[in-house]
Amino acid sequence: MLKIYNTLSKQKEIFHPINNNKVGIYVCGMTVYDYCHMGHARVLVMFDVITRHLRRHFSNVEYVRNITDIDDKIIKRAVENKEDIYTLTNRFINAMHEDEHALGILPPDVEPRATNTMEQIFCMIKSLIEKGFAYQAHNGDVYYSVRHFKNYGKFSRKNLNKLEIGARIKVESAKKDPLDFVLWKMSKPNEPSWSSPWGKGRPGWHIECSAMSTHHLGNHFDIHGGGMDLTFPHHENEIAQSEGANNCTFVNIWMHVGFVNINNKKMSKSLNNFFTIRNVLKNYNGEILRYFIMSSHYHSPLNFSDENLNKAKSSLSRLYTTIRGLNTSNVRTEEISIHFDYSVRFNEALDDDFNTPIALSVLFELAKIVNIQRENNTDQAKTLAQLLKKLGGYIGILQMNADKFLKQGISLSDEQINIKITNRNKARINKDFTLSDYIRDELAKFDIILEDNINGTTWRKK
Repeated sequence: MLKIYNTLSKQKEIFHPINNNKVGIYVCGMTVYDYCHMGHARVLVMFDVITRHLRRHFSNVEYVRNITDIDDKIIKRAVENKEDIYTLTNRFINAMHEDEHALGILPPDVEPRATNTMEQIFCMIKSLIEKGFAYQAHNGDVYYSVRHFKNYGKFSRKNLNKLEIGARIKVESAKKDPLDFVLWKMSKPNEPSWSSPWGKGRPGWHIECSAMSTHHLGNHFDIHGGGMDLTFPHHENEIAQSEGANNCTFVNIWMHVGFVNINNKKMSKSLNNFFTIRNVLKNYNGEILRYFIMSSHYHSPLNFSDENLNKAKSSLSRLYTTIRGLNTSNVRTEEISIHFDYSVRFNEALDDDFNTPIALSVLFELAKIVNIQRENNTDQAKTLAQLLKKLGGYIGILQMNADKFLKQGISLSDEQINIKITNRNKARINKDFTLSDYIRDELAKFDIILEDNINGTTWRKK
């Protein structure tokens, strides 16, 4: 029984798709004017985990994650770089896909771009104007009339009167009300523009997502997600637009991923305290970043630090060390089934609002049993290691070759290390423990840990 915390109702709800085994999920993707940062990484990884698990429950899951490839920030950056917006956005879209690949993220089923959705945007704006939810101002811009949507503020628990007090409207503004927001913006000279029924211009950010999501998933769909910072005004405005235009419930379940913090402040580009994914990848493997992100529940704040990344690295290395050297390729599924308790508890954790920290704790319990069975030299070690790898695969980890993972980042070649290990073993046989310890210490300077067992000596990166 899958339960999901719904931002709209502020409680966990049993998830029932609108159409039997078909699930539609839309996630607000990147605005592509720069490299993705760790806040983006958290959204990308967690909704990858979520969609992976949804696909284990339901036979037909359509995952749509958009790309915002036209807005003020993109235009500003393109002008600064003296390049057109398409060159700029395509470069950062390619970079985003590279980052996703490094993090083990499966591609969405559909990845629409705002610039390819103009007809749908026009259609929705026309409908809003016809129904009295929008108007064209004297300067040509088209605005959404917030006060015409009676439920505005319900989603984010905002009071309209308090919003009005905090709002400011410039003397030259064409808005009828300071709370109104733009749907279509007339372009300035030399800006990118599209011909529309209201003149040459470009869409507002909020209308892009309403048009893209409903175009691909229908006017009423199951799940809409994004970062916590999008709750207001973006998702509030999406609801007002979509329900105003289509006269039906927009989304059943709203999901929001918590902030990534550094020094107790939200990591973001606007605060200029962000770390790009690719910069972090220079020091940490993508699977380590993925594990780090999954180590906290997606609602909770995630504290970014080298200390926590190193903890993630150590934890993941322990799991890989557990399956290392165990040939799991020939283990049959029916042999694994006798250890169903671990599978049940792992799945129960994910069914409880995708609780990845609990799911990971089950993997460590299983790893402990694998290591006990390995020490006793039993066949069960191989069977349980296969189960460990299988469960890890459900959340996108433990799919690398264990040796390859554990030996990453070593400056010495395998041949150089093996020669030193051979010399150390000869020294041990000759009871020359001074030389044996010296070789071990020399390898430790290269972050190489030696592990002696009944089958010989293996090594891994510290």
